[in-house]
Amino acid sequence: MSDKNKAGIYLAWRTVTYRSVVLMIMAVLLVAVVVMHFALPQVTDAGVQQVSKLTDRLLEGIAGEAGTEKASSNTWVTANYSLPLEKGDVVQTSSEGMAKVVFNDGTNYTIKQDSLIVVEENASNDKQQTSVAVTVSTGTVDLATGTYLQGSSSKVNVAGATAMLAPDSAAMVHNDPKADHHEILVKKGSGDVVRNGETVHLADFEKVSFQAESGRMEKAKEIGPPTPISPANMMPIFSADGGKAVDFSWTPMANAAGYRLRVSRNPFFSSTIIDKKVPTAEVEVSGLSEGAYYWAVQSYDQNGKESMESEKNRFTIIAKGGDTGQLNLELDPLIQHGHVIEVTGKTEVGGRVMVNGREVPMVTADGTFHYFTPPLPVGESVITITAQNARGGVNTQQKKVVIQ
Repeated sequence: MSDKNKAGIYLAWRTVTYRSVVLMIMAVLLVAVVVMHFALPQVTDAGVQQVSKLTDRLLEGIAGEAGTEKASSNTWVTANYSLPLEKGDVVQTSSEGMAKVVFNDGTNYTIKQDSLIVVEENASNDKQQTSVAVTVSTGTVDLATGTYLQGSSSKVNVAGATAMLAPDSAAMVHNDPKADHHEILVKKGSGDVVRNGETVHLADFEKVSFQAESGRMEKAKEIGPPTPISPANMMPIFSADGGKAVDFSWTPMANAAGYRLRVSRNPFFSSTIIDKKVPTAEVEVSGLSEGAYYWAVQSYDQNGKESMESEKNRFTIIAKGGDTGQLNLELDPLIQHGHVIEVTGKTEVGGRVMVNGREVPMVTADGTFHYFTPPLPVGESVITITAQNARGGVNTQQKKVVIQ
């Protein structure tokens, strides 16, 4: 359990076993046999063989039980991209850790620092209908639902409330049990929140908040964010000297007194290299070195109240060199899981990969990658896989699949 103090993501499960009770009984019996051996050696010698046989049977029973149990108490393991999640599994992040969980229906959860979620359901039926349910026990989670089929469901539980989100929706869930503050915000799409017989419908930038003892939920409208324009998402920016002045722009917002621009090296914005306020809907930033960046913007009014954060765009500054030759991209045969396609392959070390415009969350140190597409519609679809390296090399392959 001491490993929980280290930065990272951990998975836990709980089971119950009587193995320790059996072992304690065996220890008591052993002590009793030793005492009787010195008091009545002739009697106990005849019974030792029977005790030995009984012990063997008990040990075999314990061994059989051990083969079916994961652990006798809470057991934590370091999570990785290929670790499957089952009903009852727990994902916890430390104060320096963050996690992304992707379900087969395309729903994904970004688990912020100091957060804990429990997987309540992760199932599908023979009609490819999926059912995903997660409880946010503490902390903050950003989530986006996939384009799942009719009859599927995606639910989030928090402090006695259940949010049922529509396909292609995005939301933020915050649970602070110590401060008794609980909040569900829909950023895109729609959802219904049910608590104590009350149902509240949420649309874009609407939220509900409540306390444990409050009889009703409070609904409020948040200020919508600007829409990022440039640099566009996934845009490469080539620079002759590895440093580049970048022009940022976004849609102007009515009644905005100014805007807050943030730029980070990671998509979670756990640290930022630029955090500045500007009066107009565009600004030039210089001195950015080679590499990948993420940016987002907010507006604020005369009272300093900030809007919701915009979508995060990613761009890459690439040093323009003489050789930007095509990089290696090897694809394994596609694997179909109903309406979901599993894409695996290998690219150059340090490269990045996109599938149908969505970035593969993790490319391993040797360049291998693994990705599940969102559910695809019935009929023919094209899977486009693009790899890119820091030298500007690009390799794109397309595969056709037919969903029946």
